[in-house]
Amino acid sequence: MNSPIRLGLEYIEANLRTDISATELASAAGYSVWHYYEMFRRMTGMPVARYILKRRLDRALADISSGMPSIDAALLYGFDTYSGFYRAFVKMYGCSPKKYLSIYGKTKTEAKTMFTEQQLREILTNWDISQDLPIRDIYITDGTKVSPGVWSVGSEYILKTDERDKILRNLRINKALADQGFAAAAPITTKSGADYVDDEHIIVLSRGIPGNPLEKSDRFGENRERFGEKYGAAIAKLHIALASIEGDVEVDEVNLFRHVAEWALPEVRRQNEQWKLGLSDEFFSDYSDAFGELFPQLPKQLIHRDPNPSNILFHGGEVSGFVDFDLAERNIRLWDVCYCATGILSEWRGVDNINELWFDVLRGILRGYDSVSPLTSAERQAVYYVICSIQQICIAYFESVPKYRELAKSNREMLMFIVQNKGRICAAI
Repeated sequence: MNSPIRLGLEYIEANLRTDISATELASAAGYSVWHYYEMFRRMTGMPVARYILKRRLDRALADISSGMPSIDAALLYGFDTYSGFYRAFVKMYGCSPKKYLSIYGKTKTEAKTMFTEQQLREILTNWDISQDLPIRDIYITDGTKVSPGVWSVGSEYILKTDERDKILRNLRINKALADQGFAAAAPITTKSGADYVDDEHIIVLSRGIPGNPLEKSDRFGENRERFGEKYGAAIAKLHIALASIEGDVEVDEVNLFRHVAEWALPEVRRQNEQWKLGLSDEFFSDYSDAFGELFPQLPKQLIHRDPNPSNILFHGGEVSGFVDFDLAERNIRLWDVCYCATGILSEWRGVDNINELWFDVLRGILRGYDSVSPLTSAERQAVYYVICSIQQICIAYFESVPKYRELAKSNREMLMFIVQNKGRICAAI
């Protein structure tokens, strides 16, 4: 994180009980408001005002958890009334302060910050591991850092800091996955026997999960249906693990049908007219009527939310584990099954005879899931509509972000392929 933003974060932390503005921060850093705003959003993942609000909520909650009367904490951090604090907290975290504390306990709700290598090495002394291992940032293929709070330590370990609720939620998820036989990123206990360091920041050390995403050549190779079964069975076991801890974690609950009907579908209808895609009125009415009737019958639970092929690891020809649970939410369980299938379909460019190959993969995924956690009759009927839902969300989102508009185009092509092959998708179930 660059020094102007770091200094800004430090200033925010020291002045949460006073008024703070983006203009004030930008002026102190010597940048225009717009430039500072963009740097801040890029480095922290949220706008300045939202970050300041979140830190005020966090600090007020920390004081409440330490015994301060709720109204006093709310007023101390700039809220005119407790009801104003309460509404802002529920909007930010999806539950009341009392429920949040009942789930996560007493909290310090620390801010993310930048660590020097010396600081990281001091932190690592809490664990009984070699202290001379190299510490490196982790990047994905496009050169973007995975997170400002994640580092590899040697070739075996991952060190991570994040918001307290996310760290504790992911610990619960990984322990549940280990109970299902997956190689999960379970925490390495500290010298004192704790699962994490809970001092100024909450930090966890874990071992990396063995394995790599399945190669594209295998996903569409001669054993594609068998690999599809392994994907599907693994997702079903993942759901069993997630269902076992659903009451212990706080996540967003999503009404997929309403989300699509109110936002994505109207946008797809607009793009259909703009780009002359050829989607008929019958497609939109069929989706609204048929899926609207099926949706209330679909089983819902805590799901991964992003089980694309790059987040599912194979080792020795079998699924070894899952990564990246930051988007976990309560949704229909069929979402994960279909999202995996559409994630594989998104790699269709450059693959010959996709009309035959992908349907084998889809058939395998559905069969694998059903073999471990049987699909209900409503789920079998809804597969096509859930796949259409995923594609409509992708189209609407990518079109709204200028740098992703080329992806909107490819996803429009995928939707047309899906609609044209409705019969084959239904036959794969």
